[in-house]
Amino acid sequence: MRMQSMIPMKQVTLKDLLQFEKRPLSIFMVLLTVGLLGLFATGAILYLMHGHHAYNVTREHPWGLLIAMYVFFVVSSTGLCIVSSLGHVFGIKEFEVISKRAILGAIVTIVSGFAVIALEIGHPIRMVIYNILTPGFTSAIWWMGTLYGAYLAFIIFEFIFLLRDDHKWSKFFGLGGLLVGIAAHSNLGAVFGFLVARPISNGVFYPIYFILSAMITGSYLLFILYGYKYRLNFPKPIEMMLKKLAKVLGLLLGILIFFEVWRMMTAIYGGMPGRADAAWHILTSPNFLIGEVLLGMLIPFIIILKSKGEAIKALVFASLSGMVGIFFMRYDLVHDTQLIPLQTLKIREYQLPPSFVEYMPSFAEIAIALGGVGLAILLYFLADKLFVLDSTKE
Repeated sequence: MRMQSMIPMKQVTLKDLLQFEKRPLSIFMVLLTVGLLGLFATGAILYLMHGHHAYNVTREHPWGLLIAMYVFFVVSSTGLCIVSSLGHVFGIKEFEVISKRAILGAIVTIVSGFAVIALEIGHPIRMVIYNILTPGFTSAIWWMGTLYGAYLAFIIFEFIFLLRDDHKWSKFFGLGGLLVGIAAHSNLGAVFGFLVARPISNGVFYPIYFILSAMITGSYLLFILYGYKYRLNFPKPIEMMLKKLAKVLGLLLGILIFFEVWRMMTAIYGGMPGRADAAWHILTSPNFLIGEVLLGMLIPFIIILKSKGEAIKALVFASLSGMVGIFFMRYDLVHDTQLIPLQTLKIREYQLPPSFVEYMPSFAEIAIALGGVGLAILLYFLADKLFVLDSTKE
């Protein structure tokens, strides 16, 4: 009872939680979620039985699909947090209606990301203990874990005060969550940018790129969430907000395309070994051309340009395309970093000529990755049942 007075919740029973609309789309989403959760359980069991032998990661390619999915989820979380701050932190009126739903999405996605990475780390409880007892202040990965832990605490408190309509404290924790989230996310980019032994990643590009792509991901997710909630029949306040968000998204996509062009040009220019050859390999990859460029950037960007940000129904479907592209961005980011083998390991230990490192995720990796999506859908569905996420103006 004391918790209910602190956190406003709907009066729902277990039966209410399990009920859903008997429409084709709702039935499909329920079946999809159950199937994805089944995959997650299967992958987790395989991992608990066989450890990392259930995965296709190797000494040459130690980061696999689960690292990519973790990055995918935390990018989504940071993006939702940044976009939500436009309303209750920076006072842009049109975006105030999204605050609760966006912050809930940020909590759900980062928790799902933690669930996926827990099955990659090996000893997550031990990691938390030694993260506190033996901090590594010179380690970007230590800072990543610490900052994301603080970020999760901030956005949980932000969500609580938003539910209570306490704008003073929700703004305080919202600003804290925004600053810590940006610090954590740029630091995640630095995990890749600090890799001196991997020339294709090393540099200042990724910390900035991660923040930019996070904002785009958060925008895509909001189009999807509101498109599903209102079945493309938007109330006036939501329609106005989405049109304004579409214009912001168009600007962000234009900047991202500009960034990507210069990233590839600087990687190729000069023919630096380990950098130029990896860049050419990326440029000819279907993952990059179809996944990242076409699905992730061009389709939503063209729709925004042609409609001047007015075609919000089309943008809901384009955002689905965009999220597929965002996944390929994260997967390629992890895989492309490891394309070029470390020469000492390749030549001295294996006595083989240099070549691109091949990697294909195992069934367990694919099951856990897809299951993470199912976990996010389930958590969001339950929270939507439990909490009042929309204002009376809607």
